[in-house]
Amino acid sequence: MDYWMRVIACGIVALLCGIGCGKDQKSSAERDAEIQKALQEGEAKEQKMYEGMQKGVENMEKSVQEQKEKGK
Repeated sequence: MDYWMRVIACGIVALLCGIGCGKDQKSSAERDAEIQKALQEGEAKEQKMYEGMQKGVENMEKSVQEQKEKGK
């Protein structure tokens, strides 16, 4: 009897460990997806910032050019 109780207890522990590992893999995949999404959002924000800076430089160059033309 004692032997079968140990076998059942070990089986239950193994089952619980298997379930726990499955959840860990799922949450790991979810974490990877969240990280990927955050990286993509960061890249999009950086691209918008870069484009805004380019537009600002173009506007400054345009205004400098207009001032030079007015001065002539």
